[in-house]
Amino acid sequence: MLRLARLAAVASAIALAVPAVAAAVEIETAKGPVTLAGTPEKVAVFDIAAIDTLLALGIVPAGVPDKLYVAYLGEDIAKAPKVGTLFEPNLEAVAGLSPDLIVIGGRSSTQGEALAPIAPVIDMTIGSDVVAEAKARLTAYGKAFGRQARAAELTAALDAELAAVAKAAEGKGTALVLLTNGTKLSAYGAGSRFGWIHSTLGLPEAREGLKTDTHGDAISFEFIAETNPDWIFVIDRGAAIGEAGSAAATLDNPLVKGTKAAKAEQIVYLSPAPIYIAGGGYTSLMGTLAELKAALAK
Repeated sequence: MLRLARLAAVASAIALAVPAVAAAVEIETAKGPVTLAGTPEKVAVFDIAAIDTLLALGIVPAGVPDKLYVAYLGEDIAKAPKVGTLFEPNLEAVAGLSPDLIVIGGRSSTQGEALAPIAPVIDMTIGSDVVAEAKARLTAYGKAFGRQARAAELTAALDAELAAVAKAAEGKGTALVLLTNGTKLSAYGAGSRFGWIHSTLGLPEAREGLKTDTHGDAISFEFIAETNPDWIFVIDRGAAIGEAGSAAATLDNPLVKGTKAAKAEQIVYLSPAPIYIAGGGYTSLMGTLAELKAALAK
């Protein structure tokens, strides 16, 4: 018995001395399922929406792009090394981090081939089905980083906010989602990158059949007047990327002022950087939903 006890003790000591091998985990990405060798400890991120959601999960990236544009992200990653831009990664800087995972998406989605020799790359692009894909990315990050419980909490809070905004939108009339780019105007309907305001929240489109191109459907002031929506939700691209100009100045036009939206003071200027730059990020979505709920509840 004593000999058996000694053998068991030795076996136990050997087991403790051998490093644990992290279990592989399969997650869903924009390109389909990908298997990671284990839980990433150091991740370089080239997608603003991804940075947004990772921070919400309590995961601080080890490397981020030079410019983020979204103010609320700044403090959390102020000390993170900069690794180039979304369109031009600094490969030397990325390699110097020795990351065990690289996240790309959206504007940086074409950089996967260049980054792949450094570390495994996953494309977490969020397409036109913004809310569903945002939830999918949140779940995937939670699984990849062992934060499933936190991801479930965030998803539940998002679902509750979506339901609250949809409730506030009931019977409030039609809406037109506009993006201003200096003096240029584009409209976005269901199926477009901002179309979730219609499809997920149940706000009827003031004009159906709009193009679903990334840049929207180019329109005129006459189009706005003819459409005559009850609500106009405005995204100022110039402000989002730090350029001069003002959406309010662009829309200071007699044809716009004659719409039902203007007369009812229902032209709503959404915070532009979160929805335009970090669209689909968790904090971005929650912030936009809070703005929509506040406007619709009046």
